[in-house]
Amino acid sequence: MFCLWCNRYNIAFYYPRLGISMNDEINYQNNPLHGVSLKNLLIELIDHYGFEILFAYLNIQCFKVNPSIDSSIKFLKKTDWAREKVEIFYLYEFKNLPRASSEQFLLPPRDRIIPEGQKPGVPAELSFEHAEQLREKRAKKAAARDQKDGHRPRKSGSSPQGRYSRGDDSHRSRTSSPKLSDSQDASEQGAIDPWGKWKNKSKN
Repeated sequence: MFCLWCNRYNIAFYYPRLGISMNDEINYQNNPLHGVSLKNLLIELIDHYGFEILFAYLNIQCFKVNPSIDSSIKFLKKTDWAREKVEIFYLYEFKNLPRASSEQFLLPPRDRIIPEGQKPGVPAELSFEHAEQLREKRAKKAAARDQKDGHRPRKSGSSPQGRYSRGDDSHRSRTSSPKLSDSQDASEQGAIDPWGKWKNKSKN
């Protein structure tokens, strides 16, 4: 369950689903994120992949516009969805762990319990071509989902989170107010513009 006060998921809510009792001691030591600061995490990722690959896969602007460790940390610290997206990338691409179970997927990356038998592997080999293939695949899935739900198709690349997310898109597109057409009558204009009727009379 998501806590509005602390802006995090309450993992105690998921204990029964995870087969864990409240009295059990939870061991996070096997989670590669345990004890790793956001700064050290970014240094590892950037030293290995670089900013361009991170942007290609994660589509987070701090990795594209004047990228630096400090500016990325500043943005990620105040943007939960982006930080968790990077942490998920760290777990399942850089540390190359098997994908999380459906129950663990509901939890923030740092709260996930990695089974004892799972150990980090060699960082995944990533490329711009592969990133583009993933982007196209996500766009097709989003279009099919929107068509099924009866929504307007999204523009290509409008879903920033894709496979590295726990929730829906966190970016919300801004919509402009609809413009009035010339065929609308004066009464309709007057409902929006109180001077509409007066303007029309002055023109005549």
